[in-house]
This record gives sequence, C-alpha cells and structure tokens, in this order.
Amino acid sequence: MTFSSGKCGFTPSGKYKRPAYADPAKFDEEEVTVGKGLLSLPGTLSVPKGDGPFQALVLVHGSGPNDRDETIGPNKPFRDLAHGLASRGVAVLRYEKRTKQHQIMMALVSSSITVKEETIDDAVAAVETLTGHKRVDAQRVFVLGHSLGGMLVPRIGKAKDAIAGFIIVAGSTRPLEDSVLEQTRYIVSLAGKLTAEEQEKVRELERQVARVKSPDLSPATPKSELPFGAPPGYWLDLRGYEPAKEAKDLRRPMLILQGERDYQTTMEDFANWRKALASRKDVKLASYPRLNHLLMEGEGKSRPEEYARPGNVAAIVVEDIASWIDGLRR
Repeated sequence: MTFSSGKCGFTPSGKYKRPAYADPAKFDEEEVTVGKGLLSLPGTLSVPKGDGPFQALVLVHGSGPNDRDETIGPNKPFRDLAHGLASRGVAVLRYEKRTKQHQIMMALVSSSITVKEETIDDAVAAVETLTGHKRVDAQRVFVLGHSLGGMLVPRIGKAKDAIAGFIIVAGSTRPLEDSVLEQTRYIVSLAGKLTAEEQEKVRELERQVARVKSPDLSPATPKSELPFGAPPGYWLDLRGYEPAKEAKDLRRPMLILQGERDYQTTMEDFANWRKALASRKDVKLASYPRLNHLLMEGEGKSRPEEYARPGNVAAIVVEDIASWIDGLRR
C-alpha cells in the first residue's frame, strides 16, 4: 500500500548527518538486486571490510512507499543502522520498497494487494539474496522489521525457515486500523481544541475503522469507505492477525526494541510482546526512555515535527543490536 502512519505532513528543516558510530573506513557498499523479474528491487549491501563470511541483517520497512534508507524528512534510520552495524562487523541489506520502486505497477493491482505483496515477499527475497552472497554466512542471516515490518515479523518467519533470528523494532501488536485511529487522535490532540473540519476528519476515520471491523466487510466493499483507500482484501487479510501470539511459534531468537516516547507504536504494544513471550528464554526485550518511533532522542511528548529535524538512530540501539547478534554466536 502507499499509506503512511502519521509520518508526513511536515517540511524538513535540515540535512542528513552521518552518525559518529558509522565509520566508512570499516565497510564497503555494493549495489544488489532483490528478487527477480518485473518486481525486482534495487538495494544496497553494506559489508564489513575483509573476506568474511559475515553475519548479516535484512532491514524491512514500515508502512508507506519507503526508500531503502527509510527516509523521513532529513532522517535516514535504515542508513544509520546499516552503516553503524557494518562498522561493527554485521553486513546489512536495505532495499527500495515495492510500493515506491514500482508505483505504477502496484497501482494497477491495488485492488488485490495485501501485506504479502507489499512487504513479506520482498523480505523473503532479500533473505535469499543474502544467503546466496559469497561474503555472507548463510547460517547467520537475521531480519529486522521496523513498525509495520516489525508487526509482520511472525509472518516473514513462517514464510522463510532460513532466518537465524529476528529483531522487532517498534512493532505493533494490535489491529492496524486501531493503531492508525489512535495515532490520529493523538496527533490532533496536540493542537488542543479541534476545528469543526478536524473533528469531521476524525469522525470519518472512525467510520472507516468501524467498516473494517464490521462482519459485513467483503471484497465488494468500496475502497473509499476504508482507511487510506486500501482495498478490502488488505484489511480482510489482517483480520484476526495477532503478531505477539503468533511470534510464540517462531522457534528462533528474538530481540524486541521500543522507544518509550513513540506515539505510533506504544509501550502497550511492548507490554503485549513481553507478556506473550514471557516464557521464552531466547527472547530479549529493551525499551529506551528518550527515544521516539525512529529510535532517535527527544524530550517530552513526541510530535510529528520531530521527524523534520535532523537526527540519528541512538548509538545505544546500534550497540544493543550488534551485541545481541554477536552473543548468539557464542
């Protein structure tokens, strides 16, 4: 799909700056192709210098037509992660999302698209790209999903066995339509008293969310009656999907990370992951008091305007991911 979860509607106020933890002298980059045929995707593989083979990580985007860096305003969180982790000995693959690279083609099939076509198929293809690379250890390929990508980690894991472990970053555990409505209410509440037009927009979204939840939702339901104009099949495919519950069946190590200032995916979701996976000794969870949805630092209530200010993924996040991956090798 081509919708975004409250990350747009602002003007960037600066340029991207490379984080101090990214050392270009420690890694190389090469262009790769993810997938085959008409829907193949251009990507960038950041590889530590040396012969390898190296442990490796695929980065899976959130909602919206994201580029390989998951660019939001002047910020590029996937570039931060790729360069930071490659500086720490982990090869990282990031790629253009299908809904950005093939917008016209996706528009032609928009009535039948689900998260499988939007995200899962290409995440699996990216894993296969890494497992076939001569400088990558095919037994140590991991997947990191951010936002919608994190929510879909259980489905990605079930679609591909050859994944050594998973990292869920700001992954929602609740129905997507509920998260969207919660985000919208939060954003409009920041302005205080709502105008009549703003109130009507919220009510319209509430009606659309109710339509998604209705037992009468069917493939014949007009897209115009649903959030973001997404087709009914998209919502029907996600009906009954409980990411935290399904993650219990993924018998591979998991690392779950959450910014405590995140208003798009909240600490309620983090608590749901913790509760569902409490019995798993191979699951580690960490939250960060000052970080937002992009795992960048800030103060007070998180606001959409934060995404317009230049920042970088916090160094502690890169350190925690690298340490977790390294620790699984011992």
